[in-house]
Amino acid sequence: MEFSSFLTSLGTSFLIFIVLMLLFAWLSGKPGNSVIYYPNRILKGLDPKEGGSRTRNPFAWIHEAMSSTEQDVISASGYDTAVYFVFLSTVLGILVLSGLVLLPVLLPVAATDVGVKIAKTTSNGTFSNLDKLSMGNVKEKSSRLWAFLLATYWVSFVTYFLLWKAYKHVSGLRADALMSPEVRAEQFAILVRDIPPVPEGQTRKEQVDSYFKRIYPESFYRSMLVTNNKVVNKLWEELEGYKKKLARAEAVYALSKKTGKPEGARPTNRIGFLGLIGKKVDSIEYYNEKINEVTPKLESEQKDTLREKQLDAALVFFSSRVAAASAAQSLHAQMVDKWTVTDAPEFRQMIWTNLKIKFFQRQVRQYVIYIVVALTIVFFMIPIAFISAFTTLENLKKYLPFLKPIVDIDAIKTVLEAYLPQLALIIFLALLPKLLYSLSKAEGIPSEGHVVRAASGKYFYFIVLNVFIGVTVGGTLFSTFKDIKKDPDSIPDLLAAGLPVNATFFITFVALRFFVGYGLELSRIIPLIIFHLKRKYLCKTEAEVKEAWHPGDLRYGTRFPGDMLIVTIVLCYSVIAPIIIPFGVVYFGLGWLILRNQALKVYVPAYESYGRMWPHMHKRILAALIIYQLTMFGYFGAKQFIYVPLLLPAIILSLIFGYVCSKKFYRFFRDTALEVACRDLKEIPNMEQVFRSYITPSLSSDKIEDDQFEDALSQVSRSTSFV
Repeated sequence: MEFSSFLTSLGTSFLIFIVLMLLFAWLSGKPGNSVIYYPNRILKGLDPKEGGSRTRNPFAWIHEAMSSTEQDVISASGYDTAVYFVFLSTVLGILVLSGLVLLPVLLPVAATDVGVKIAKTTSNGTFSNLDKLSMGNVKEKSSRLWAFLLATYWVSFVTYFLLWKAYKHVSGLRADALMSPEVRAEQFAILVRDIPPVPEGQTRKEQVDSYFKRIYPESFYRSMLVTNNKVVNKLWEELEGYKKKLARAEAVYALSKKTGKPEGARPTNRIGFLGLIGKKVDSIEYYNEKINEVTPKLESEQKDTLREKQLDAALVFFSSRVAAASAAQSLHAQMVDKWTVTDAPEFRQMIWTNLKIKFFQRQVRQYVIYIVVALTIVFFMIPIAFISAFTTLENLKKYLPFLKPIVDIDAIKTVLEAYLPQLALIIFLALLPKLLYSLSKAEGIPSEGHVVRAASGKYFYFIVLNVFIGVTVGGTLFSTFKDIKKDPDSIPDLLAAGLPVNATFFITFVALRFFVGYGLELSRIIPLIIFHLKRKYLCKTEAEVKEAWHPGDLRYGTRFPGDMLIVTIVLCYSVIAPIIIPFGVVYFGLGWLILRNQALKVYVPAYESYGRMWPHMHKRILAALIIYQLTMFGYFGAKQFIYVPLLLPAIILSLIFGYVCSKKFYRFFRDTALEVACRDLKEIPNMEQVFRSYITPSLSSDKIEDDQFEDALSQVSRSTSFV
């Protein structure tokens, strides 16, 4: 990339960010936009503009975000969001402390060397201004390489120190959450899967009750068998759909009385395909009839489901948190595939359809998914490498010659060179998250949070192997394949020239991510436009309006792997091209500031896992550090530095550090420590309320009595009704 294209990319990205930030400052002050910029506060019943007047100071949000405490984030968005900010601040600390040493030391060391010139570098076979500030400008076997070797160790030790400190801090956060005096239903329940066949003369419910009552005679409360809810869910969704349509029809009718004749105009609809064909009927009467028709079907199916469609899984409830925590981490049967017990996820996390999957089926599914993901990574590397090579201007002119007159125009050439490869890569990566989420869910994982963690891990390795390695290989080896074929021994020389050159590509990639990406995040232009279009043309009821502006959660499951790509890129190039470090600092600093504002005012968490994502974050950062160390080991080898074996202890130390952290901290994130669970509650838990919180909406009914479900529910506390 030419220096002019690099400056164009940075300048236009920064200009876009300024425009988007000004739009946010203007639009967020409009009363009609409050539901887009402050939905978290609105849902909590708070004043949207609490903490500063947008009319007097449109940039007060910066002060509010910076002055907010960790407890403010927890109160607004939960512990998982607070842990995500620990990740951001940890990485930011690693880059800042690394940059304080690397920038003033390595840049002069690289820039003052005589330099090297290799044919396969940037344009015209000479190093650009940025390349002169990189390790690529240092001669082979030079004594100056000692500075880069010591810098590699500095980055490693800074990472160890801050990761250890962060792990201890997040462990404390998780302990605080689990010691809370508030009653949380999931802390009194366990999930039981792989229940063996029912003994003769017993019902499934009696089997589960007698088993756990025998083991926990003092603390067992009652059980709830998991059922196959496919049919009842379909009927319930159908009924809820008719209720929404009825509310919409009534709202349209009420509006017609205000805007037209006093008697109004009753809405009508056709009952054929998609409401486009068929008989025209009165909407209010029709939907009332359908509700009256579906309701008895639903009630009948509820009874059949609870009596006839029981699965070999159950939720078991205990009267104390200690008993539930102890049961969740105990071995209950001699055989691993019988009476499998884990802690119960939150109700909103439960993936009910996965609970019926048998133990060995889950194992097989897991290995099959791993193979599928591995194959997907391998085959995706081909188009990634192709994109990184094809989207250069030379290859565009070569393979699409009709574009040559346009591409040769200086202004268009500059813009294309600045943005084309980065945009192609970002768009290509946008297709992945849903695919990986579906694959993770297919493993048979029982909770939403666990699926997100699994998908996040796959996404991390996917983008690291395909983007970082794929682009590096695609930008160096793929584009010079003919030269390698003629002279295989030239690979080290080509790699030595290509890695610094690709640093320029990655700098512009990082800049595009934080300027444009975070600018769009802050301004929320797309959600704002979609909301106003829906409110004007589609929404007729308050429920529909609320659904249109509801923000969802932070989606850190897909956000985190994208951040980890930046971590990996910046770490791997921190010593090779230290100029990338300030861009990484801006990315995570700006991300911390903007996402802090969004966490406090916008996003609403979909679930809470009390920081269980952190061990995965820790391992990914450590994996990025090891990739960085391996990259430096190979690059020093390409530079023919005879002391390169001195880097081997750093790699070994990283593996030892990861092992020690796992042994010391990880168990608490998998199981609840009993010393935490034994803390007193501020009130005696209402166990019936705890029990009811796990009843799915499709099985709830005011008309159903407990006696009708004796085959599915425990007989303990039968004096209290089911719902």
